[in-house]
Order: sequence, then C-alpha cells, then structure tokens
Amino acid sequence: MAFELPDLPYAHDALADLGMSKETMEYHHDIHHKAYVDNGNKAIAGTEWEGKSAEEIIKGTYDPNAVAQNGIFNNASQYWNHNQFWEMMAPGEKKMPGELEKALTEAFGSVDKFKEEFSAAGAGQFGSGWAWLVKDQDGSLKVTKTENGVNPLCFNQTALLGCDVWEHSYYIDFRNKRPAYLSNFLDKLVNWENVASRM
Repeated sequence: MAFELPDLPYAHDALADLGMSKETMEYHHDIHHKAYVDNGNKAIAGTEWEGKSAEEIIKGTYDPNAVAQNGIFNNASQYWNHNQFWEMMAPGEKKMPGELEKALTEAFGSVDKFKEEFSAAGAGQFGSGWAWLVKDQDGSLKVTKTENGVNPLCFNQTALLGCDVWEHSYYIDFRNKRPAYLSNFLDKLVNWENVASRM
C-alpha cells in the first residue's frame, strides 16, 4: 500500500496556545511529513516492499548492525513515527486516565519521575531522534531514546508515547531549548487518553 499523508486530527493552529505554533505545524506536517511520504513511495516503487504496510517495511528493513539505515527504512519509519506523533497530542485540557497514572507510578515511582526520565532521554539524544515511553515484550514500561527514525517497532516494543526531538519539531517555537520543548510537550500537549489506549 502506498504511503499517504494523513490529515492532522486537529487544525494547524489548534495547539498554538499550548506552545506548538501554526507555523511549526505547517512546516512539520505539510512539508517534513509529506517529504517522508513522497520519498518513501519513490523508494519502495518496484521493490519487494511495494504494497507492504509501513510496519512490515520498518521491521523488514531495519539493520541493527548498520552505521546508517537505508533510505527505505528511514522514510518508512519517519512516516510511521509522525503518524503516531500527531495522535499523541491534542488541544484543550487533558486529564491522565487513572490506569495510566497507576502504571507509570508502579514503573517509575511517580508520574513526575516518569516525566523526568522521559525529558532526560529526549534532551540526552545526541543529534536527531526520538524519546519514547514503550511497553516492552515482558509487559514492563520503559523510557527509551532512538537515533534518527529508529522506533520501538525495531525492538518488538509497543510505542505508547513518542516525542520528536529533531530540530524541525521545536526550533521555530523554542529555538535551541530542547529541554523546554520536552517539558512543554509533557505538561501541555500529550493526549494521555491516546497513550492509555495503546497499553
């Protein structure tokens, strides 16, 4: 199946009062995400991956021993990562469901401790990449970070929450202050209902 750019689940300016501007969303979704769609479709055309799902392509083309992943993987994974990212945020007031709060407290000691660990992972990712809250194969919750487009699918983990720490995701609004972007993401942008639904 060909990659298709999904519509945002809210208007481009819906997160502006929460720290993610309309300009950021226009660049990030309409230009960057679209580039992964277009380049991904070109890369898989005429290959064994044409007609496969993004998940199949990601798992089939990820090379844990490679210094750099190939173009098919990079575009498929970034396409998938961004599809999740838009859904993991929402406008308006957001309350964390009780079962998620309980799970985070059991795994990390408290919700605040989870946020500290997640922020540290994102801030500590050298260069481009992602910070993740994942459900591991044994059912435990963990915070991880990945370089470039690598994501939890590569390690047979379930992505519960991901934050894009490529500069294009925050530079317009936060300049070089990645920790402030991460803090704002956790405190104002995360759609905790969506995170809980992924468990």
